[in-house]
Amino acid sequence: MELIEGLDQIKKPYRNAVVALGNFDGVHIGHQALLHQVIEKAESIGGTSVAITFEPHPIRVLKEKGHPPLITLYEQKIDLISKTGIDVLICIPFTLEFASITASLFIEEVLVKIIGMKAIIIGEDYNFGKNREGNLDLLKEYGVKLSFDVRVANWILTPGGSKKRISSTRIRKMVMNGEVERAQGLLGRHYQIRGTVETGRNRGGKLLGFPTANIKLHDELCPKTGVYAVTVAFNGHALMGVANIGYSPTFDDHIYTIEVHILDFDEDIYGKNIRVNFIHRIRDEKKFAGIKELSEQIKKDIEKTRQLLAE
Repeated sequence: MELIEGLDQIKKPYRNAVVALGNFDGVHIGHQALLHQVIEKAESIGGTSVAITFEPHPIRVLKEKGHPPLITLYEQKIDLISKTGIDVLICIPFTLEFASITASLFIEEVLVKIIGMKAIIIGEDYNFGKNREGNLDLLKEYGVKLSFDVRVANWILTPGGSKKRISSTRIRKMVMNGEVERAQGLLGRHYQIRGTVETGRNRGGKLLGFPTANIKLHDELCPKTGVYAVTVAFNGHALMGVANIGYSPTFDDHIYTIEVHILDFDEDIYGKNIRVNFIHRIRDEKKFAGIKELSEQIKKDIEKTRQLLAE
């Protein structure tokens, strides 16, 4: 996949460009289906499949406060879009100046003139341009004038017979509620956080007998507090683990942490980057009477994790 970070990097229009336009937060199975439609259309006309997104997310520029946490940060979004097989990803830096461009100008000068768009596949309710005035009707109007095809992407409904469509908002709520298994069905993969292993409070191994990796989170969205069965991606390996997210109420120090005990693993990984995939929420955090009781519960959590990940 070719990555373009700024319209000034495009030296000439792409051949028969077929475009998808969006923020693609989460790159969930609805986004994936849209991008696959773009790829198929491009192949049918001997063209180039192009995804266009924005960085930072427009809501971060247009709304100072109250914006939700992102499901996927920029680097992970690039990685996930590249895996769909799209030919080109264009990331447009989003500024207040860019936000002032009218939808009509964006269609004529950016999509058609610079990118060479011959077709666009777009969600029925997607809006773009100044004051979100760009919509499906405007695209169809300009499609007639400028000779490009406009197609509406079908909504992808939630698996299991639900009539609700897949959206980033729904996935975000599921993750925040700890419903990581439900989120997996909409993402098409397990929800993942990325972080750096840092020095913790030095009590996992010494006090409890279960050393933990204390994670400095890179991502914005973290699952609800509790204990989870996870897999850990590190150095090309997929390892089983038990993650605890929260405040360790047994120790009563009120410090929020994300800690992972990696099963059957004893390497020094301080300062290393790891990825944690959330498979199943085992239980809530709980205050135990003491270290012995907590240690016994951790043994049960480990056994439960082994059973879940062996299935």
